Amino acid sequence: MGWWSDVLADAMKRSNKFEIVSCYTRSDAKRQAFARKYGCAAAPSYEAILKDNGVEAIVNTTPNNVHRQTTCSAAQAGKHVFLDKPITNTVADARALTEACRKAGVVLALGYQRRKESHFRWIRKQIDDGVFGKLVNAEANISRDRLGQFEAGSWRYTADGMPGGVMLQIGIHYTDVLEYLMGPVKAVQGSLAQLVLPGENPDIASLILEHENGARSTLNACYASASEYYLMNIYGKEATAYYDLHQGLRFLKRGTRTANPVPCAQNDTIVEELDEFAAAARGNGKPEMDGQKGTASLAVLLAGIRSAREGRRVEIAEILASD
Repeated sequence: MGWWSDVLADAMKRSNKFEIVSCYTRSDAKRQAFARKYGCAAAPSYEAILKDNGVEAIVNTTPNNVHRQTTCSAAQAGKHVFLDKPITNTVADARALTEACRKAGVVLALGYQRRKESHFRWIRKQIDDGVFGKLVNAEANISRDRLGQFEAGSWRYTADGMPGGVMLQIGIHYTDVLEYLMGPVKAVQGSLAQLVLPGENPDIASLILEHENGARSTLNACYASASEYYLMNIYGKEATAYYDLHQGLRFLKRGTRTANPVPCAQNDTIVEELDEFAAAARGNGKPEMDGQKGTASLAVLLAGIRSAREGRRVEIAEILASD
């Protein structure tokens, strides 16, 4: 269990596909509180959960740097695994846990719920239908205010626990959406800064992404803004889509001057990704984000981190070959 565990458990309760059987975290008080809240057993250890034949799957919200150990242990015990993003902090660990799940014949699903948002699904369909024509450019921003929520010593704000800081923690959501909409990334140029939050990690990140199809996109991620904000604009030769947190989705075709609103019902993205995991565990379909795709997503962020550190353009192939 970790910070995101209650969010996922609440979604599991909204779904009709899950029974929360057991929980474990090192803090006995947190473990007991979670067990009371969700009506499950408080296990004395993680190993006890893995030995429990009544447990079919693990929802893993542990820190990034123990994802490999905890996921490989689950796979060896024959448990399917839903793992919150990022898959790990290194490509080597990501490949190892992906292979462990493959060898054990268990499902590995990664939590990337942003790509499932209805406005991005609508844009993707228009792209697939050829409405946008050639994709040329995109711009994105994902910003939050973490100043009042900063926890000194938390692994989320340390270089070892969360390399690249805000870039890996929340920037990864929108690098994923940019890849989902614009196509795979070939190379990255990155810049990092620490302006507001204490500690040792960047709270500002900027990326320029070169997509394999030749398109370029930019992403700014921030933990030091006054409020939460999301933006995703997609530019094609024949059409443009504008999305932001406050105005929703708007769409403009070549030859017109007005961007018209596109009504998109809010969908329960976390329930959707968990239900997809449950279906895959029953042999029905595959997770949209699996270990291989989660590894590729991680490589984009690691390329951005290396680029910022070394002041140069970094290709994804270099990261995949060197880690």
